[in-house]
Amino acid sequence: MNPVVEPLVAIVTTDLSAVTRGRSVTQSRLEKVAGTGIGWLQANISLTPFNSIANPNPWGSSGDLRILPDLNARYRTSLTGAETPFDMVPGDIVELDGKPWLGCTRTMLRDALADLKAATGLSVVATFEQEFQIFGADFRAAHSLSMEALRRADPFAPQLMAALEQAGVSPEVIIAEFGDDQFEVTHAPTDALTAADRCVAIREITRELTRNFGWEATFAPKAAPDAVGNGVHIHFSFVDVNGDPVTYDPALPGRLSAKAGSFCAGVLRHLPALTVLTASSVSSYYRLKPHSWSSSYTWLADKDREATLRICPTVSIGGRDPARQFNIEYRAADATANPYLSLAAIIRAGLEGLKANLPTPPLVTGDPSEMTAEERQSLGLVRLPETLEAALEALQADTVVTGWFAPVFIQSFAGVKRAEIARFAGMEPAAICDTYRKLY
Repeated sequence: MNPVVEPLVAIVTTDLSAVTRGRSVTQSRLEKVAGTGIGWLQANISLTPFNSIANPNPWGSSGDLRILPDLNARYRTSLTGAETPFDMVPGDIVELDGKPWLGCTRTMLRDALADLKAATGLSVVATFEQEFQIFGADFRAAHSLSMEALRRADPFAPQLMAALEQAGVSPEVIIAEFGDDQFEVTHAPTDALTAADRCVAIREITRELTRNFGWEATFAPKAAPDAVGNGVHIHFSFVDVNGDPVTYDPALPGRLSAKAGSFCAGVLRHLPALTVLTASSVSSYYRLKPHSWSSSYTWLADKDREATLRICPTVSIGGRDPARQFNIEYRAADATANPYLSLAAIIRAGLEGLKANLPTPPLVTGDPSEMTAEERQSLGLVRLPETLEAALEALQADTVVTGWFAPVFIQSFAGVKRAEIARFAGMEPAAICDTYRKLY
């Protein structure tokens, strides 16, 4: 008789390469270890996506940490096709005495949210849209966005939605996207920390289910230089201390409230420095180009998918309240970026705008890439960094943004990114994209 196999629970953290790593315990031991967590070490923050530690790094081989699982953030499903359930608990990295560790990006997001609320009374409601592609399935050709394009993969889509639902992710929609064998999945809006947790759970559940179909899913920003990109669109809005929406004001341009406008102004002011935190790979910058339905300038627009900050449409069918739907979409992000760090950076930048009471930026219409330099300057439009190296330099040049983090954290982040830059030096874009396709 075969012995009964006790399922494992993974206690995880997501690192600066957007790789979710951790250690696993048997299900029966989870509550026992919850109080003290599982072992971790400082140098793990300098892990690259190539399973190496960036050298140089500020940590060396000494030091120990713990990852404390957040039992309220457990994602479990038996529907991925694996022999044992998928069971994942995001955690917070702490020192051995339980104090928050300076390099924990989940704590960074929690702290940014707390500071926003303390300064303004506002809380963030967020959701992540994520695009991915499937390789190895040998699908027959189908029209983009068509029913056939989704049904040809059957039962993949319904099984993914069922797994996400069972895991507590609250999935909303899955579609066959514009690109070859490309799909997009979304989840219901929720508080910002839970949204980032769900983002990670969606990636890991999707990868596992796809693998068990005998295929490969990639969330890489570009599977090939001329391919349609895979983006991560971060939607956010605000509620006050009573839970009432405060992003919407029908009397103002774009229906954007003054507070939301100041927040957007802060994001745009620091956007060149934020870009490396939200689009973190060499291949990210093959996607962030004009006319690619991603983003390329410090640009706020009403319902324009080329803008970096897009005011999203609302629906009035059935008398629906626009205030509760109204949100802004940040589009200069992809899955090579840590979602906790991405959202924390966006919130910190927006808070700077609120503190300074910045006016709402102009709502831009037209194509910035076809404007004159003088026209762009008059609208405050700046081209986003065009390479990972330029994006890293923009981060290090913005002392406000770097000031949100401990210097050793910025040093660690820069070390990981420089390792990626060095790894791909001299390689052709096609080979770079193919490498990231396999890694993500």
